Amino acid sequence: MTEPLRLSKRMSELGLCSRREADEWIARGWVRVDGQVVSELGSKVLPTQRITVERQAAAEQSKRVTVLIHKPVGYVSGQAEDGYTPAVALIRPENRWADDPSTEQFHPTQLRSLVPCGRLDIDSVGLLVLSQDGRIAKQLIGETTSIEKEYLVRVEYTKPGTLPDSELKKLKHGLWMDGKPLLPAKVRWQNEDQLSFTLKEGRKRQIRRMCDMVGLKVLGLKRVRIGRVKLGDLPVGQWRYLTPEEGF
Repeated sequence: MTEPLRLSKRMSELGLCSRREADEWIARGWVRVDGQVVSELGSKVLPTQRITVERQAAAEQSKRVTVLIHKPVGYVSGQAEDGYTPAVALIRPENRWADDPSTEQFHPTQLRSLVPCGRLDIDSVGLLVLSQDGRIAKQLIGETTSIEKEYLVRVEYTKPGTLPDSELKKLKHGLWMDGKPLLPAKVRWQNEDQLSFTLKEGRKRQIRRMCDMVGLKVLGLKRVRIGRVKLGDLPVGQWRYLTPEEGF
């Protein structure tokens, strides 16, 4: 017999919303199981049962915004720490990119529950995504994510000569970190001192540590793409909205 699951977990698995959103919707009476309203938190369902949500839930979800920032050095991705400013502090009307293609109007309520979907080190720059939409957060940082993230990394070889091809191969596949093998990565030279890394995982300071393992010192790191969304011409320290036509 199939085990029952928490309703909020099942809704998240189905991609309807995040677990936090599911709990909100359940409490508001916006969720039906096999046509019956279920409003008790912690309720369980079988995988075979049909889950539907009221129109109000979809309407509320459509109002949730996703913001792309070109994060500068010196800002942290998430909560303020050790006196450093979180990247969300950049989301002010005066920092909005003049060429933002979105017609979305800025409102301070959009800063509520706007969470970073992945991290970017304090000394790294480039594309950072913050979203109020739990589905996007799950897509980008969920356990099953397979979305590529591309980085340009300026490096210096700390040994005589140039990086051997055998060490470049190790960067692509064969390195271990924290007792686990790293997933295969795409790594290629962009020019004589810059590598392009494309990863499907994001362990803490992963690229810097990978480079260190093969004798490369990282001089600069910039994230230029997440899935199909590119940093493009977005200037450093500015932000724009993700448009409805864009998808990761």
